[in-house]
Amino acid sequence: MGYPGNIFVPISIFGWIPVVILLFKKLESRIATATAFVAGTMFLPVAAFTLFGFRDHSKVTVICIGVLLGTYIYDRERFSKFQMQVIDIPVLMWGFAPMFSSLANGLGFYDGLSQTMYQVIVWGLPYYIARIYFSDIDSMKILAVAIFIGTIVYIPFCWFELIMSPQLHRLTYGFHQSNFLQTLRDGGGFRPMVYMDHGLMVAMWMILGVFLGIWLFFSRMLPEKILFIPSKWLLLSLIFTSIMMKSVGAIVLLAIALLVLYLSQKMKSIVLVVIMLCVPLMYIYTRSTGIWDGRNLSGYVAEKFSPTRAQSLQFRFDNETILIDKAMQGTFFGWGGYGRSRVFSKSGKDISVTDGLWIITLGQNGIYGLVMMIVTIQLPVMLFLRQFDPGQWKSRELAIPAVMILFLSVWMIDNLLNGMINPIYMLFNGGVNGLILSAENGLIPSGIPLGVSSSGDRGLMLPATRFIATPSTVHTRFIS
Repeated sequence: MGYPGNIFVPISIFGWIPVVILLFKKLESRIATATAFVAGTMFLPVAAFTLFGFRDHSKVTVICIGVLLGTYIYDRERFSKFQMQVIDIPVLMWGFAPMFSSLANGLGFYDGLSQTMYQVIVWGLPYYIARIYFSDIDSMKILAVAIFIGTIVYIPFCWFELIMSPQLHRLTYGFHQSNFLQTLRDGGGFRPMVYMDHGLMVAMWMILGVFLGIWLFFSRMLPEKILFIPSKWLLLSLIFTSIMMKSVGAIVLLAIALLVLYLSQKMKSIVLVVIMLCVPLMYIYTRSTGIWDGRNLSGYVAEKFSPTRAQSLQFRFDNETILIDKAMQGTFFGWGGYGRSRVFSKSGKDISVTDGLWIITLGQNGIYGLVMMIVTIQLPVMLFLRQFDPGQWKSRELAIPAVMILFLSVWMIDNLLNGMINPIYMLFNGGVNGLILSAENGLIPSGIPLGVSSSGDRGLMLPATRFIATPSTVHTRFIS
């Protein structure tokens, strides 16, 4: 089993499991879980490896294994809190989509099992872990503050790569995780990749921190100080850094999400969120049926903003068109793996470039897979809209889950042009679904007092750390 890069790749990948178990020994289990996911996503190498004969495992695998082992050793009763519900069926059906695709195309059971294992780990395990750890208000606050602190920690790393070019992954692990040329920006400068798959993934990560930070500040839930530094200054630094990363798409999505969240809360209406949910559906419909080819949009971008960006955008549209044509020639379950959904010239050269997660899914897993993926991502949002009054989204009880469902909507829009999967987003998915179940079972009434978890515990006191704020009213030296 070989690895790209240097010896630190396998050391960090497999060394993360005992580190996570140690976190469970030293910290409260929810804090340990949040730290494992946030720190692991931010700093583990972007490398694929084979485990037990199955290929394409990544940092998500070792994060989830570490959390599950830590839970088994130190918090075993946590597993009994999960009971399969109807709300969990879409993610299960989406997880098994590769098996159906493989069998429908005669690729064999092993190929289907290998790809299904990958999909279940990347999508299903973070979802399951969130269902048992982040399905109540207190737990969601722990996760939200962990993410905010994580993005703050990333600021100096981003600035290093903004100035020196994206080199941290190469310097640490011995190789570039993505095409270096894609980090070059119009007008000079670089787009940081740090230790994530791509610069676009880092940009989405940083705007998630900004989104959480602004809404926590707006709802008066942001800790006054973190590591002796006023949180408002940290938030301003995070906003400035995110802008300097020059990822226009991510910044536009952030602005839309903030505006929709604020107006929905003010107007006490879900209309704007519903429109956000419909945008990906309309895009996929118009593109897959050939109604819209995207040329008017790329022409507008060329005229008003940048010809280079317009050319890049139209290149994506043109590649989508040939990939859609190929996907429609496949089965209801798609073409399966082995690059069968890609387009090749008569000489056998691969002439297609896949960017958007939706077109990748349509090609590999067909209409079935695409529908299951969309339902998996958007179902928590729809159920949240049905369950909770938008006029309450600024409240201390619903501020954090409101941000989570809006970001899931943003992520689905981002999936139209990009294909980055961050396990943190599936934590949002599972957590919100768990919160919905608690509300439907009467464990979370409409007027929830802060400090009541889905298990009905009141006055929950957690051990304070210098990294994660405790949801109790106790202050620490590091987080006020």
